[in-house]
Amino acid sequence: MIHRDPLRSALLAWYDRQARDLAWRVGPADRRDGVRGDPYRVWLSEVMLQQTTVPHATPYFLSFTERWPTVLDLAAVDDGELMGAWAGLGYYARARNLLACARAVAADHGGVFPDTEEGLRALPGVGAYTAAAVAAIAFDRQANVVDGNVERVMARLFAVETPVPDAKPELKALAASLVTAERPGDWAQALMDLGATVCRPKSPLCDLCPISAWCEGLKTGAPETYPRKTKKADRPRRYGVAYLLTRGDVVALVRRPPKGLLGGMLGLPTSDWRSTPWSDDEAVAAAPTAAAWRDRGAVEHVFTHFSLTLRVFAAEGANDGDFVWTAREGLGALPSVFLKAALAGERLL
Repeated sequence: MIHRDPLRSALLAWYDRQARDLAWRVGPADRRDGVRGDPYRVWLSEVMLQQTTVPHATPYFLSFTERWPTVLDLAAVDDGELMGAWAGLGYYARARNLLACARAVAADHGGVFPDTEEGLRALPGVGAYTAAAVAAIAFDRQANVVDGNVERVMARLFAVETPVPDAKPELKALAASLVTAERPGDWAQALMDLGATVCRPKSPLCDLCPISAWCEGLKTGAPETYPRKTKKADRPRRYGVAYLLTRGDVVALVRRPPKGLLGGMLGLPTSDWRSTPWSDDEAVAAAPTAAAWRDRGAVEHVFTHFSLTLRVFAAEGANDGDFVWTAREGLGALPSVFLKAALAGERLL
């Protein structure tokens, strides 16, 4: 049986000593002095950290908050500028939702974030997790903040045998049983830090864990086997063609449709992405303009739900077609799949 209060005391004491120094975080000492996190910075960081690591997200966070220090600044930015600044963070629907939420806060709330989970959930693009995180961390609301790190801690702490994802409701309920009105923002961040630095997915550092005395998973002798997992289905594969059309020192890009994968982003022109490979003749026929297209090999890219084999065809072109001609040195802002294709084509030109 887990006794909540001593466990909470042990974890919060550890967090007071070991809290990570993060660009968006107000540390426990400052929070004890009454300082709270800026809701805008908390929200922005949580959106960026979805499916992204702290080291990768941090420079983007610093860049965004320097260029747009308030939610009103972000709300006023042009869609294309925002998508360009987001390039490289992946999961581009987050960028569209980010802008929609910022504009709603500016237009409907006078630039002030709602301070309750319910109010935050009503904002466009804000789901249950983000609403709970902002409510707890920025406003010290008694909210149950459950991300992947917290799910892993709960699965091990309570030795949950149900495999994920079926175990998610149970893990969320177990996490809720440990939430109180005492330091809810620090509690949420303490659990996140524990999962990120000690209760790691592989090789958990149980000797350093402040709550190991209560861990049922550790008592089994194999805590690393939690959470239990069902076998993943094989990721389907798709095939496409990317077209590297150059004119001297510039490259032809296109703006992708606002909806769908990589929506609103600049990228290389491509064929459709389908379940069967493209022949040379098909690839040339699907090209965005007539040119002396040459096969330059292929690149591989993995998205969340499928793997992509993208053939690269290159040509020197005239100033025709509905393209955004971009200097080669500007290609670093492309989504990674297009940057791979551009680099592969350039190396072989």
